[in-house]
Amino acid sequence: METRKLQKVGGSTYSVSLPKEWATDHHLEAGMPIHLYPHTDGSLVVRSAAQDGEPLGATTITLPSADTDAVERTLRAAYVVGYDAVTLVAPEGAELTADERRAARRLVRSMVGLSVVEEMPDRITVENLLDAAEVSIRQSVIQLQFTALSMQRTAVERVTCDADGGVAQRTPDETAADPLDERDDEADRLFEMLTRHANRSLVDFEEIDALDVRRSELFDALVVARQLERVADHAVRIGSLADRMDAAVDDGPLAELRPLADAARGVVETATTAALDGSAERAHEALDRRDRVVDDVRALDQALFERAPPDAYALSRVLASLARTAECGGNVARVALRASVRPDA
Repeated sequence: METRKLQKVGGSTYSVSLPKEWATDHHLEAGMPIHLYPHTDGSLVVRSAAQDGEPLGATTITLPSADTDAVERTLRAAYVVGYDAVTLVAPEGAELTADERRAARRLVRSMVGLSVVEEMPDRITVENLLDAAEVSIRQSVIQLQFTALSMQRTAVERVTCDADGGVAQRTPDETAADPLDERDDEADRLFEMLTRHANRSLVDFEEIDALDVRRSELFDALVVARQLERVADHAVRIGSLADRMDAAVDDGPLAELRPLADAARGVVETATTAALDGSAERAHEALDRRDRVVDDVRALDQALFERAPPDAYALSRVLASLARTAECGGNVARVALRASVRPDA
């Protein structure tokens, strides 16, 4: 880092000299334009070329093969990278099939802010209509937390006994339209939206200002969101084990699952609050609770091994996901601890 004095030129202009070595390396000469990007956090970015910091505008991508998987993978990747508009073009000499167009429209419906704006025989163009200034990173994380924890609650209720003492069973129609899968899609949408903004902030210098967050806050939010998305995945895994439960399963282990599941959710909730508020006290509380949950899960898992009740394997897998849920909360708490000791910048 170099320190240079600010000079006043005329009555209303300030100037600062640039290092000659930097100017030479970037082929700058007197009279050539440079590009300044002022930010609300007090930083001022100087670029020798505008294209280095211009927003991620439109891009055209030729698909490597004509199939629905290539359409979905390519479009998802371009969305997460942060392009405003993406045109997918069929391989040379080919046209997009009806299935490929449906795959693109299906993915567009599943992503936040995307819309199909043009279709031609050999190409389809989608555009992001969501303004970054309308996005609240904090509220997005809170919404993701609510979605993930509600999924975990539903999954545990599915596994444990219903009010009549029997294991809750789903009908074929309920299995076909599983609300857990639908909410998992919502969790994925929120995580991918946050990933998109984080990626854009690395290239588009105005993204951080539009989001009204510091880069460190956006990075922390992305790490927290990743852990919450994993909590949602473990909820789906727990829910899928309900169908393996025998109605004759011993009520004892199931009854013990409920407080463990509540405690695991409490770890995640406390840790997320700590991360959003930068609270070291809550972060330590979440980590202590995480340790207790993991110890209790191991103790019950050992008891199941010794007692060998019906469906012990499925119950053990449920316990493993509860432990991982608590550990995800612990990972969030560590983010909160880092934020609490990091100087504002």
